[in-house]
Amino acid sequence: GVHADPDRIVVCAGFLGGLGVLADLLRHRGTRSVAVESYGLPHHRRLLTRAGLGTPPLPFDDRGTRPGDDDHPATAGAVLLTPSHQFPMGLPLLPERRTALIDRARRTGGLVLEDDYDGEFRYDRQPVGALQGLDPDRVVYLGTASKSLAPGLRLGWLVLPPSLVEDAMDAMAGRTPGVLDQLTLAEFMARGDYDRHVRAARLRYRRRRDALVAALAGRAPDVRVTGIAAGLHAVLRLPAGTEQQVVRAAAWHGLAVHGLSTFRHPDADVAPLDALVVGYGTPPDHAWAGALDALCRALP
Repeated sequence: GVHADPDRIVVCAGFLGGLGVLADLLRHRGTRSVAVESYGLPHHRRLLTRAGLGTPPLPFDDRGTRPGDDDHPATAGAVLLTPSHQFPMGLPLLPERRTALIDRARRTGGLVLEDDYDGEFRYDRQPVGALQGLDPDRVVYLGTASKSLAPGLRLGWLVLPPSLVEDAMDAMAGRTPGVLDQLTLAEFMARGDYDRHVRAARLRYRRRRDALVAALAGRAPDVRVTGIAAGLHAVLRLPAGTEQQVVRAAAWHGLAVHGLSTFRHPDADVAPLDALVVGYGTPPDHAWAGALDALCRALP
């Protein structure tokens, strides 16, 4: 559902490269802050902060991210969020909240930065339409090949409102990814190999997700698994006060997992929640069963 006329598309060096370009562009235009989600990747916040932008957190409740009230600081400048599959909580942005967010951007003249970080990998639902399709002149769509192919490829794309294309190109000076990588990916897509690869990967990751859910149901029935309709990770809800203990136990078993607190904005007005964020895309196939067994042994 993305309005992606070629004249709107700027190829960048992965998601962080694109976000860096947008941060410079926004600051140059006088933007003082980019609102972010209460739970999200800390290095995204750090990049915006280094660019001289504030990062006020958006409200969050048990139904996901809330765009904020009219007097909320998020209404100024821009908003960065993951509307199709919130990272790490795994909730899609509700239809009425999507509409409210777009309406607010129109009223205030702000921008919405849409991070479609794992849109290729969905399992139990139909694709969620891109927020950009609701208003291509107020939403910047950021996509990347890092999840579908490899993070080391460092290829991403910005689908921009026409009014931002020239400024984005100026901000891209010296940050363009290698032409050979771009041409290789273009050929991979044109031959249909990219689509075939994504379909095969989606099936493989769905099987991993199902194995994770089954293992936890049998060996850790008190642990609730959420956020699994799409993406490459699951959120495991833990008994109160046990998060750091479980993270240490997992490390002792050779697993690198993150506590949910790692992703919580330090200024977010949300109650602390003990949970693990467990990615299932990294282990090679031959190590997956062993990783699952180690995870179950680390859980309370």
